[in-house]
Amino acid sequence: MTGTLGPRLVVAGVASGVGKTTVATGLLAALRARGVDAAPAKVGPDFIDPGYHALASGRPPRNLDPWLCGPEAIPALAGRAGVSSDLLVVEGVMGLFDGAADGTPSSTADVAVLLDAPVVLVIDAASTSASAAAIVRGFRDHDPRIRLAGVICNRVGSDLHEQLLREAIAPLDVPVLGCVHRDDALVWRDRHLGLVPVAEQPAQVQASLDRLAAVIARDVDLDAVERIARAAPARTVDPPLLPARVGRCRIAVASGPAFTFAYRDNVEAMEAAGAEVVTFDPLHDESLPDGIDGVFVGGGFPEVFGEDLAANTALLADARRRIGAGLPTWAECGGLLWLAQDLDGRAMVGAVPTAARLGDRLRLGYRNATCEVDTVVGPAGTTLRGHEFHYSTCDPAGGALTLRSRFGDRSDGFASPTLLATYLHHHAGGDPSIVEAFVRTCVSARRATPAR
Repeated sequence: MTGTLGPRLVVAGVASGVGKTTVATGLLAALRARGVDAAPAKVGPDFIDPGYHALASGRPPRNLDPWLCGPEAIPALAGRAGVSSDLLVVEGVMGLFDGAADGTPSSTADVAVLLDAPVVLVIDAASTSASAAAIVRGFRDHDPRIRLAGVICNRVGSDLHEQLLREAIAPLDVPVLGCVHRDDALVWRDRHLGLVPVAEQPAQVQASLDRLAAVIARDVDLDAVERIARAAPARTVDPPLLPARVGRCRIAVASGPAFTFAYRDNVEAMEAAGAEVVTFDPLHDESLPDGIDGVFVGGGFPEVFGEDLAANTALLADARRRIGAGLPTWAECGGLLWLAQDLDGRAMVGAVPTAARLGDRLRLGYRNATCEVDTVVGPAGTTLRGHEFHYSTCDPAGGALTLRSRFGDRSDGFASPTLLATYLHHHAGGDPSIVEAFVRTCVSARRATPAR
């Protein structure tokens, strides 16, 4: 069944850190406050920004990543993100034209073209006036495929500063949609992997969003933003790919403040394949849920909650026993750390023979992966795409997967026919076969277990 991709716009930045996340999230919250159902999406693989989007919009978090999912999947995924909404607000990744090092379509500009969406550019206007015109002109003219429909100036110092910026940009025929004035109250907390996830302090984040929505409503012409989004031509899109239904099973997905990195599309793919998804919180639950046939532990910040995770000895023992007995388990990044023997010297589940440590060197990027042994998501030789983004290391690193990028190959992770624990994050939006294989393993485990 086909669908319609309706009004939409892409909020892009000149570089990381210009405040596009603040502006995009503020637009979602401000539009919602005026009664507009604005759906969110995020270009790229990030987990944290979509959490802010979801709180601001009241709709599920979504990612649009052409490297992970393939360019052909992006319109369908955007259609799902924006279904039944008034418009779709897509926040870019890094700068407008920044993408994967291998040149594969992956930038915000690429997504804007794939969606035929107008672009609103956010610039950091601090300590600039006439130079702002050069920035806007460069982004307007750099790629003729892009429809630069407006600009929002961020970190504006005063009313006089705003006047100078508007006068400088006016000759370019790119409307200034707003000037967001500098306000320390709008600086959100961050740490080693970016913003602090919403789940850790939802009440405080909600209060910040309320303040932000008021500022955006005051400083940005929301009527003009809506007109730009509605100028995008409606188009027919296919539904996203989903796995075949392979049988009934019950899969536990880690949640709570320590484990917030799980793509909504992956969870929906598990459900489409026949899984009933239940959640558990490794910080507080004393056992894995009853009657489960598999476990998925995504990423997050277990290193921040290491003491509390280690203190939950009842759950650690239960997980160690059940995973060791062959309960199908898929762990990504933070999940790998939780399954390790220890994390920064604190005992964890101990399902995989490695010790995890938080370091000071960031490892990030897209990876093509090949399974070197049989795993819970497929036999040796299975290939999948993913990304990694972490400061921690594991010793030993494991050899279940070979991860390939433009800059070389390396081994990673631990696996068996009922296990995969790796730093790699996978998104099922373009290739549901990996999730389908995981669910199939869980279904087989259910059939092999005596009736409960």
